Amino acid sequence: MARARTPRTAWIEAGLHALAAGGPDAVRIEVLARSLGVTKGGFYGFFADRYALLEEMLDAWERDVTDAIIESVRAEGGDGRDRLRNLFRIAGSQAGVTTAMSTELAIREWSRRDAAVAHRLRRVDRRRMDYLRELFREFCPDEDEVEVRCTIVTSVWMAAHFIAFDHGGRSHDEVESMVLRRVLE
Repeated sequence: MARARTPRTAWIEAGLHALAAGGPDAVRIEVLARSLGVTKGGFYGFFADRYALLEEMLDAWERDVTDAIIESVRAEGGDGRDRLRNLFRIAGSQAGVTTAMSTELAIREWSRRDAAVAHRLRRVDRRRMDYLRELFREFCPDEDEVEVRCTIVTSVWMAAHFIAFDHGGRSHDEVESMVLRRVLE
């Protein structure tokens, strides 16, 4: 009986999990094969080498954290405020948000020592900011205010994973809701 090959996407997902857990140095073919319960021979049917896997992992990450989310928000429609609410809901409710943020942080750290990864991260951040600007411009005519709101939203989203203080009796979700209401005024 022929054994089914481990799909390419399984290697990419396993690589992203390893990246989230230990950075790019943790993405090792032998370790991924072991985690998938297969031999490393199947890896070479999909990828020329580890660097090819790393590139495809970054491609998948970029698609998932930008294009897929933007497409989902656009598909739901609505005006700029509605789409911003949908963006926050979709980005905040993605399956595996903790893993997604761990991956994001690992890529940000990796970009500090790899120029190609830094270039890709700038592209992702630019795409995210451009989309936020597009949405805020629909109801906010002041370009300075648009930039401030985009920066606040992005900063709150990133900082939420580093902040360890309480909010004076309010939950983190309550405070994020208050921020959202404020930037949507």
